[in-house]
Amino acid sequence: MSVRTRVKICGITRPEDAEKAVELGADAIGLVFCDASPRAVDIREARAVVAAVPAFVSVVGLFVDPKPGQVEVALEALHLDTLQFHGNESPELCRYYERRYVKAVPMGGGVDPHDYVASYPDASGFLFDSHRVGERGGRGEAFDHGAIPGGEVRGLTVAGGLTPDNVADVIRRVRPFAVDVSSGVEARPGEKDRERLARFIAEVERGDRDS
Repeated sequence: MSVRTRVKICGITRPEDAEKAVELGADAIGLVFCDASPRAVDIREARAVVAAVPAFVSVVGLFVDPKPGQVEVALEALHLDTLQFHGNESPELCRYYERRYVKAVPMGGGVDPHDYVASYPDASGFLFDSHRVGERGGRGEAFDHGAIPGGEVRGLTVAGGLTPDNVADVIRRVRPFAVDVSSGVEARPGEKDRERLARFIAEVERGDRDS
């Protein structure tokens, strides 16, 4: 029996978008704490989003080379189930907060993904995205999924350029634990489109059925 692919909707900036995503079947929502992103939220905005998320749906806080104290402030103010590190954070920094964390793997070049995964032995998952080393990702660009390391990768998550039009095919080819989408289900940066969300989740289910 195949395992259902989990769905994370990232870059949530509004409570109503969190509610839409959960109603349609999302397993997790992502909050972006990176000022350079058009989907960044501050603590006040994040609180409003978290308040709209019911029990048993995970809240993920995404950080890119966080400033000193930034993660601690978010953890004190919010209930974050998982941390996601999307920059050049060292394994030591990622484990410092003593929380489950996901490490983004830059598949745009500059690292060997096998070695990169091996260097974070205590990560709860790895998110394969299209950015290069030193970039922050979140641009909606795809990458060669054939370059994802073979074998068992904890919590293997595919991101980067996913849309309702291609996610089923990605699931059939990669068989990930989860998929992560942001711009592919938006009406504009930071504003999710209900129809695209519904289509995306329906296509994830179709990919699972066909796998």
